[in-house]
Order: sequence, then structure tokens, then C-alpha cells
Amino acid sequence: MAHLKLKDRLLGPVQGVLFDKDGTLSYSEPRLIELADARIEEAERRFRSRGASALRLRELHDLLERTYGRSLDGVIPDGTLAVASRHHNLLSTATVFCQMNLSWPQSLVLAQEVFDQVDSDRETLYPGGYPIGLLPDAARLLKELSGAGIICAVISNDTTEGIQNFLDQHQLNDCVSGLWSADHLPAKPDPDAVHGLCSQLELKAEDCALIGDADTDLLMARQAGIGLTLGYVAGWHRLPKLTAHEHLINHWSELTAITEAMTRA
Repeated sequence: MAHLKLKDRLLGPVQGVLFDKDGTLSYSEPRLIELADARIEEAERRFRSRGASALRLRELHDLLERTYGRSLDGVIPDGTLAVASRHHNLLSTATVFCQMNLSWPQSLVLAQEVFDQVDSDRETLYPGGYPIGLLPDAARLLKELSGAGIICAVISNDTTEGIQNFLDQHQLNDCVSGLWSADHLPAKPDPDAVHGLCSQLELKAEDCALIGDADTDLLMARQAGIGLTLGYVAGWHRLPKLTAHEHLINHWSELTAITEAMTRA
């Protein structure tokens, strides 16, 4: 069984590593900034067509920015847009619309229309999927882990299609043996999402590590009985504030895989 090594410290043997995607493997902030702004712009357009005043439109803009975690310089790492699923973001958007004096049924319908329109526009702009950058040294790490016999998988609140597009764009399919997305039930942060993925990989949770950039990931991992929880903080312009990790990774270059024979050398 191979071991994980963080800087000069052996973390112990693992059979599998479960990775979050957004902000952990992928440089997702530019995509999320564009997505937040597009949804806000589309919502404003819809309310403007309903006769909303400039003051009410400003209120709507501010409410949606705070709801999504859209700041002046980017996206808040533990905000709704960065951490929650599309469904939860849709519900939070509908809640904002309720504060604009729409009924809950009206708000749900309008939120769905806004999300669908933005998705349609993005498919036209990016027919091959929005290009998402890979964080430095992530590909090296995945290949190294895989080469050492450690099974790698992705657990994310992105869709299956979104995860697969990311893996395809960066030619990582040979390194990743499984995935668990927002399309799977239950989705993150339910601990049974971890159990479902481990079952898919034919691994025990206690023989795996989970690496994520949010406390929701790390707490989920602990509740699921994951053997090792690692926080990663280099994926955002603003460092995530993590408290539920056992060890912290500041850059992927700090983490390596070594074989059992190397630990005895």
C-alpha cells in the first residue's frame, strides 16, 4: 500500500484519494465570477421587464451578490456559488426573489427561467464547455498517485457532465477511476455520498483520504469515517478559512506519493 507524504511528513498508507473539484483540482473562480454576473444580469433584465425601478434593481443586484458570495475581487470560497449545488443555488435565488415581493411559486419559476437562459447562452458561447484551468501541479499529483497504485476519484457538486468535461479537457481520465456528482443521490455534503463513491471504487472509507477546500467537505469526510482529511487552500484569490482538516496543503507540490518500499529505505 502506498503512502501520502506532505512536505517531510508521512501521513500514512491510503488505498484511495477522493478529490473535490472546484477550487481543489480546478481553477474555477473565473468561471464562477462569469456565472454569477450572468445570472445577476439576467435576473435584472427580467425584473426590469416587470417594471422594477432603478432602486429596486440595485437592491436585487446587492441581494444576489451577497447570496452568491460575489465580492469585488472575486468569489468568496465558502459562499453559496463556490460550495453549494446548482439546486441549492436555485433555491437561494428564488428566496431572493421572494424578498422582491414575488410569491414562492413565482420565485421558483423565475429562478429556473433565469438559470436555464444563462445555461443556454453559455452553451452558445462555449459549445465545448467553459474552459476551466487546472491548478498548478495537480496533474502531476494525480498521475503520481495513480502510478503508485492509489485509486483517485472526484466528488463534487458539479454535474456529471461538468466533471467529465473537466477531466476530458485536461486528459485526466486515465488517472481518475470514479466520480460522484450532483446528479448522484445523495449528493455532497451527505456522508452517504462518500460511502456511495467508496462502494463504487470497492474501497473502505477508512482506507481513503479526502481532499477539499471547504469545511463542508471535510466535515462530511469525518462523518463518513474517512481515514484522512486534508484541506487545500490555494485555489482561490482569498484563502478559505478551514477548521475541520487534519493537515493543510498550501500547494500541490507539497504532496507526494511514496511506495511501501520507499518508507523502509
